[in-house]
Amino acid sequence: MANYLVTGAAGFIGSRVSEMLVEQGHSVTGVDNLNSAYDVRMKEFRLRKLQAMPGFTFQKLDISEHASVEGLPAFDAVIHLAARAGVRASVENPWIFYETNLTGTLNLLELCRQRKIVKFLMASTSSIYGADPAYPTPETASSSEPLQPYAASKKAAEVLCHTYHYLYGIDVSVVRYFTVYGPAGRPDMSMFRFARWICEGEPLHLYGDGEQSRGFTYLDDIARGSIAALKPLGYEIINLGGHEVISMNALIALLEKLIGRQAAIERHPPNAADMLNNWADVGKARNLLGWQPRVGLEEGVGRLVDWYMAERAWASQIKTG
Repeated sequence: MANYLVTGAAGFIGSRVSEMLVEQGHSVTGVDNLNSAYDVRMKEFRLRKLQAMPGFTFQKLDISEHASVEGLPAFDAVIHLAARAGVRASVENPWIFYETNLTGTLNLLELCRQRKIVKFLMASTSSIYGADPAYPTPETASSSEPLQPYAASKKAAEVLCHTYHYLYGIDVSVVRYFTVYGPAGRPDMSMFRFARWICEGEPLHLYGDGEQSRGFTYLDDIARGSIAALKPLGYEIINLGGHEVISMNALIALLEKLIGRQAAIERHPPNAADMLNNWADVGKARNLLGWQPRVGLEEGVGRLVDWYMAERAWASQIKTG
């Protein structure tokens, strides 16, 4: 069994990856700075579940602080899922995105170099593909025209990973995630926000005409794909994305059906930082990792709604950003 470092362990994806690894018998050291990028109560909820599991240990640590990362021991692999995420928030404060997403990545790559850690997995984003890629989008599509500082910071981190692979032989998997959703998801993203707003009878804020679409990917599928990408690959960039694409209008209709309540939609002008569509070509993940998404959209959204209803007493108080 292996000993892993998971950064962003209290995060949406990091917590599920950590949970799956511990369930498989591995040891996980999770680090997270528990910042206030979104309501910290959601992070604390996820972390409590993990801390109840034998095989998981936690350190509160900021990966952008070199001295803190330098003090970590050796691991079999670093699973780097910590990030400042969110396309709109990155426009408002790009500096903090670069501190975490680029400087933090550099600090972790240096840890790998110094401790001779042979495997590094980094989470990247479908936002990196910019305004008008081919659909479904392959990894070979241009990623040199990002639309927001968030995507630009992830592109910079990917390039830095390649440098450390080239210079020091670190085996690197970069996994580009496409719009992840599921129980205990990020409260600043559309799936949680729409569900909460509909359940609580609050205005649902919709930007643009609602025909923008996303290839939503269920959390467990993303976690499985990330763990599969821990195999030796050299240096590879791999899309992990959903097989079903849905417009915002259709997503709202699906949530209305599952919740049994109509949305009170308030429409706003489109946001220039938002991509109009995303849809992953996952042929590479299928060929290299034997991975494909399993959870259909209606099933996954149903699980999210069921979770929200079960946790509604406190989840209804979570700030949606």
